[in-house]
Amino acid sequence: MGRYVVRRLLQMVPVFIGSTFLIFFMVYTLGDPVAALFGDKAPDPATAARIRQELYLDEPLWKQYAHYMGQILSGDFGTAFNGQPVIELMADAFPVTLRLTLVAILFEIVIGITLGVLSGLRRGRSADTTVLLLTLIVVSIPTFVSGYVLQYLFGVKWGIVSPSVSPEAPFDELLLPGIVLALTSLAYVTRLSRTSIAENSRADYVRTAVAKGLPRRRVVTRHLLRNSLIPVVTFIGTDIGALMGGAIVTERIFNIHGVGFQLYQGVLRQNSPTVVGFVTILVIVFLLANLFVDLLYAVLDPRIRYA
Repeated sequence: MGRYVVRRLLQMVPVFIGSTFLIFFMVYTLGDPVAALFGDKAPDPATAARIRQELYLDEPLWKQYAHYMGQILSGDFGTAFNGQPVIELMADAFPVTLRLTLVAILFEIVIGITLGVLSGLRRGRSADTTVLLLTLIVVSIPTFVSGYVLQYLFGVKWGIVSPSVSPEAPFDELLLPGIVLALTSLAYVTRLSRTSIAENSRADYVRTAVAKGLPRRRVVTRHLLRNSLIPVVTFIGTDIGALMGGAIVTERIFNIHGVGFQLYQGVLRQNSPTVVGFVTILVIVFLLANLFVDLLYAVLDPRIRYA
């Protein structure tokens, strides 16, 4: 196991370098940070040249990237155009989005897997058909539509929750945004769990367990469920980074000042240090989530061994 972890960590290095370089290339090549800094006003040529020199924008792209990576390794993600260090923006935004993502993941696991298991065990019956129809409807509705509808119903019309989230973003205020963020992924988790359960329920090891006279609950939990959850865990693991990076619409609807909000503001104002810094952290989250999922495989299926 230890050798496998070390090997995976080493494999993550070129992936991290390639991903961050691609992000850096797109942000700093497709836009002009100096022009974005001055907005509609044309900067003085001497001032623009000085700023380019301070930001290393007069250097070749690979040197700019090497300097940026050196800053990251020392804990410096640069300074936003408003003069605030990007690391301070991260300290304010990431805890909020982490709480929102945690709420969404919990909904995916509890509701999605439960519905998927119940539907898979009743394949072809009315409950299975109903679940498949509901998940198809959820997948078909865009997030901004479901978000505004649920916000209006629960926040404005019925007054059950606050229509917007306070700056502190406590867990109770993140329940409705978490549901909105998780809806599409929850539907996929349900369908994936249902398909996996339905396929594995006809496997030989399940028939053997039933023939040995094991209780149905033990057959489902100890044999069927553990083997069927591997593709589901893979999806949820990769979905963690997707939820954090894709929360822009949800955070805009509920006025949540998290990662999605900062990325939206950064792209809107062409704030290159903010965009590159936040996306770099999201790349790390993706890599660590995939590593954790791979290590969890052996827990779910003892037949999996790491060389």
